Amino acid sequence: MSELLRHIAFDSGRDPRYSMIWLHGLGASGDDFVPVAEALQLPHTMRHILPHAPQMPVTLNGGFIMPAWYDIHSADASSWNRTDNASMQDGEGIRASQQAIDAFIEREIARGIPPTNIFLAGFSQGGAIALQCGLRRQAGLGGILALSTYLPLADTLHAESCEAGLRTPVFMAHGRQDPVVPYALGTHSQKLLQDAGCEVDWHEYDMPHSVCMEEIDDISGWLSQRMKSAA
Repeated sequence: MSELLRHIAFDSGRDPRYSMIWLHGLGASGDDFVPVAEALQLPHTMRHILPHAPQMPVTLNGGFIMPAWYDIHSADASSWNRTDNASMQDGEGIRASQQAIDAFIEREIARGIPPTNIFLAGFSQGGAIALQCGLRRQAGLGGILALSTYLPLADTLHAESCEAGLRTPVFMAHGRQDPVVPYALGTHSQKLLQDAGCEVDWHEYDMPHSVCMEEIDDISGWLSQRMKSAA
């Protein structure tokens, strides 16, 4: 198993039967989603794992070194998941982060958590990695939460995904006033996922590039339903 990234981990109670891996956005850290994880109202105990992305230079920000799951080459968000413009995406960086998150999933499986009880959640860049990783898992997962994000490397999804990965339920949410990852990019990614055969539960909110309390309540309800299905 690969060496794990630095991370935060805590359980919501005793003897967790479920695990959630939270992936933060560009320039942030695992600490950002601790309050969201703590705010969830769930019927069963969950282990929360919040990795910190590696430090790397980000072209979009003038090569400044910051926590990032992959490099962003262009400020033109419309190019971030275009199937005819894959060279504008940092495929090597995206796949390296996919491998790093796979290592966390494999550790949870080794600790006795079945894949159907493991969830990936990510915001912005972290959401892109959650989709990249979760849809390509051979045994599938309990679910993917893709928040204010988009589908990366869309041109490779058909070749690299599998039936179980594409059957993994997806909770996808976006702010209608998002100036960072445009709302139109989120809805376009939703369509790409649905065209690939994914079950996408779409939610949108009157908010910018952020998370709101209504969204957290919706996440709690969605996860509760998935937990009941897996029980």
